[in-house]
Amino acid sequence: MCCYRIPVTGSDDEESLAETFWAVARRLRHQSRRTLEPWEINPGHARALAVLMRHGAVRLSTLAEHLRIAPRSATEVVDGLAERGLVERRPDPVDRRATLVALTGEGERVGEAIRVARAAEAERFFGALDPADRTELTRILRRLRDD
Repeated sequence: MCCYRIPVTGSDDEESLAETFWAVARRLRHQSRRTLEPWEINPGHARALAVLMRHGAVRLSTLAEHLRIAPRSATEVVDGLAERGLVERRPDPVDRRATLVALTGEGERVGEAIRVARAAEAERFFGALDPADRTELTRILRRLRDD
């Protein structure tokens, strides 16, 4: 584990880079859950809606790949969204044996409302950073994600 330490402002204690990162990630998770409360939807379901908004109807296996989860877990996510009337399963016109997952009209409406709310949430959260810091943070996080 990295031993690089960051001084905590106003404290003699030191916090490791990893500890600081996890603290920020925890804040983001809590903020995200609060943002999603009006729709009574969890972050995993919101991510699935976002994938379907971006890519349109996809096979379950493709959705699982985009979400970076096991196909079985993707089935559970889709089942939860289908129970709420946000997605539907349809036959794949290219392969009769396959099934596509697609947003319903309500799913599109809820997905768009969540997208707008999350954009506002991100603006509030990252608003303390100047544009150059945002650009640099984005570059660093993408590099860590892709390594």
